[in-house]
Amino acid sequence: MGIKTAFPIYWTLLTHEDWNMHIAATSKGLCYTGSQNLPFEELAHWAKLRFPRSTLIQDNEKLQAYVGELIEYFQGTRISFTIPFDYHGTPFQLAVWNALCSIPYGQTKSYSDIANQIQKSAAVRAVGAAIGANPILITIPCHRVIGKNGALTGYRGGIDMKTKLLQLERNGALIDEGYLNSR
Repeated sequence: MGIKTAFPIYWTLLTHEDWNMHIAATSKGLCYTGSQNLPFEELAHWAKLRFPRSTLIQDNEKLQAYVGELIEYFQGTRISFTIPFDYHGTPFQLAVWNALCSIPYGQTKSYSDIANQIQKSAAVRAVGAAIGANPILITIPCHRVIGKNGALTGYRGGIDMKTKLLQLERNGALIDEGYLNSR
């Protein structure tokens, strides 16, 4: 259910190498990261459902800090984010999203690990649904959640995007370990 007040949602198209995705922010912080190579309609549909009275305004300059941190992540020079977020969900969703943020860069957890972490061990399916509702891909790292058997499972951005993100982090984690081991 969307927030009833109207406010602007600023958006831009992030383009870096083969990464093309729409991102959006309110005056409070990043509120949406889209799927790789999907059209503007993905963002417009999300905004209409969540914030039906709000207006989408393209503003590349206002989103520059968000774009900058995401590009640093894609380049392997950033493993955590300092940009502000503005996301809304049920208390259960917020608990799941906060648990996702505790998964270290380059590592994965299972859906049941997340359910246990939030002390709802029987709610594995509900955890999956909450992860699927995550509005801020990458920065709330739902791509780090895999099946209990190690298999890659559903991802709003698609399995190809999830695979690329996990590979990017594996490569970055190896570089980071090599750096740490050389000191």
